[in-house]
Amino acid sequence: MIDTFTINTSLAPSSRVNELDQDNIQFGKMYSDHMFVADYRDGQWIDCRIMPYQRMEVSPAISVLHYGQAIFEGLKAYTTEDGEVMVFRPHDNFLRMNESAVRMCMPELTEEVFMGGLLQLLKVDKAWVPNRPGTSLYIRPFMYATDEYIGVRASNTYRFLIFTSPAGTYYSEPVNVKVEKFYSRAFPGGTGAAKAAGNYAASLYPALQAQKEGYHQLIWTDGMEHKYIEEAGTMNIMFVMGNKVLTSPAGGTILSGITRRSVLQLAADWGYEVEERPITVDEVVQGIQDGTVIEAFGTGTAATIAQIALINNDGTDYKLPPIATTGFSNRVLEALNNIKTGKSEDSHNWNVKVP
Repeated sequence: MIDTFTINTSLAPSSRVNELDQDNIQFGKMYSDHMFVADYRDGQWIDCRIMPYQRMEVSPAISVLHYGQAIFEGLKAYTTEDGEVMVFRPHDNFLRMNESAVRMCMPELTEEVFMGGLLQLLKVDKAWVPNRPGTSLYIRPFMYATDEYIGVRASNTYRFLIFTSPAGTYYSEPVNVKVEKFYSRAFPGGTGAAKAAGNYAASLYPALQAQKEGYHQLIWTDGMEHKYIEEAGTMNIMFVMGNKVLTSPAGGTILSGITRRSVLQLAADWGYEVEERPITVDEVVQGIQDGTVIEAFGTGTAATIAQIALINNDGTDYKLPPIATTGFSNRVLEALNNIKTGKSEDSHNWNVKVP
């Protein structure tokens, strides 16, 4: 069991936490003192350890660099008003990481390795969890293939790590997005539902072209017809139409986001009609024009809620109405933040306390 799981711990000789400026935290720029590491050999996870955060040496022949067997997750820990540290829905990340592992022909993690390593690491580096409004500790678990072999096959050995990084606000204002109709993120039968590193590598060039045109992110469409909306850059995307919250169905080519699930649950709790179905680009454009689409926003771990101000389709910008402070996306963002920081009741038992 997790509470009896043995992890060898080697602490850093001194902490760098005093270098952290909680009033000026840039996402992904600074890393906490320690990391958790486990290796997979001969069919089992071994040598679980916490060690000082450091660079790693790898062989030029390491298989991940040639054939891309790499997956990851992203989640966050928060400081509550009474000084406790809570992690938001980590077990969901554990389950999703194993789904990615199966698709990428990698070994599944045990709950002891993922959850035990995560909670022990956070216990050691508790001082790194910021306590300012809008801040958190971003947690990055990842796994990669480690065989020194350049033949094309699945690796026999792997390494799993977790490191953490203090995080501030990801987006400071609503974003402008562009509908992508040439490049594709995923196809049926591909790896779109897995949180695989290669999915993100393939998205970088199209995203860069959109950024050069002044847009923050892309809205990906289906790879077959470029007719249906899938994801928004690094996030799932949702639309509010009156008392209805609408989003594309996860699975296959769309990642099952954990923030996505949380938003849909809260919407249902509040009496909204939740609809998960294929959404056409034309339907959204028409909805913006006739006023039936009143909000559009992305959901994801990094930003939680990223409100969308403008959607470009086929060269035309379509502006969404200003989002009222009482709008759904503002309400759900506040609700999620309050649950994560202990200001509101965690009625769905999403938070896990760090011992």
